[in-house]
Amino acid sequence: MKISVVSQNFHRSVNVWSVGFLKYQTAYHIQQYLANLQSQRLNKEKTLDGTIIIVEHSPVYTTGIRTQGYSESEERRLKTLGAEFYRTNRGGLITFHGPGQLVVYPILDLKSFNKSMKWYICKLEKTVIEVCKSFGVEAERSSDTGVWVKDNKICAIGVHGSRYITTHGIALNINNDLSWFSHIVPCGIPDKGVTTLSQELRKPLTITDVIYPFLQSFSHEFECDMKMLSHEVRKDVVNHLKKENLTSDITEAQLLRNNDLKLK
Repeated sequence: MKISVVSQNFHRSVNVWSVGFLKYQTAYHIQQYLANLQSQRLNKEKTLDGTIIIVEHSPVYTTGIRTQGYSESEERRLKTLGAEFYRTNRGGLITFHGPGQLVVYPILDLKSFNKSMKWYICKLEKTVIEVCKSFGVEAERSSDTGVWVKDNKICAIGVHGSRYITTHGIALNINNDLSWFSHIVPCGIPDKGVTTLSQELRKPLTITDVIYPFLQSFSHEFECDMKMLSHEVRKDVVNHLKKENLTSDITEAQLLRNNDLKLK
C-alpha cells in the first residue's frame, strides 16, 4: 500500500523512516545515532529539523527513569512471559510494546520548534487525539501523560530531551494483544485500563491504516513537511549498527530497502 503525505510548504522539514519490525535495542541504537548526528550537524549547517522513526516491536517491557517496583526479580518474571525487558532514560514508568502497536520515535531539534518539553508532549498528545478523531474515536488528555479514551489509555508517551534534541516517543495501540498489560501496572496508574483503536471501533485496523493519518496530523501539529530519509543516512546507520554487532543480513536489507511510504 502506498502512503502519501502532501507537502504543505512549511519552512521546516522532518525525515520519515518506516523500518517495520525491529527489536527494541536495535531501534534504540538507531535513535541514539540519529540524535548524535542531529547534534553534530546543528553546529555546522542548516539541515532537516529531525527524523521520525516508525517501528513495530516484538514483545518488550520498558521502564523509564522511575523504576520503583520493578526489581531484578520482577524483570526475570516478565522475561519468563516471552518478552524482552529494558530500563531506559525516558520519562514515565513501565509500559509494553508489541505487535499491532504503532511506535513512533521523533528525533527532533526543539530549537527549531519550541524549546519546551511540556509543549512537545502536548503536541504529541494533540497529534494522537486528532488521529483518533479521524477514525471517529473521541480521545483526550488527562492529568496523566498520554492519550485516553475515557479511563482507558490508548497511547503511551515517554520522551527524553538532551539539549533540546528528543528521543523515545509514543506507542499507539492499534490491534495489539492487551493481555500483556495485565502483568504490569501500565505507566504506574493502577486504577485505569488500556484500549486499542480496533477495540474502540469494534473492527480490525492495521498499522498501515493508521500511518498516513498519523503523519498528516504530525505534519499539521508540528508545522513541518515530511520527507523520506535519504539512502545515504540509512546506510550510515546500518554501518554503525554493524560495528556494534547489532544487525544481521536480514535487518540490514530491511533497513536499506525502499519502504512503502510515498511522500510528496
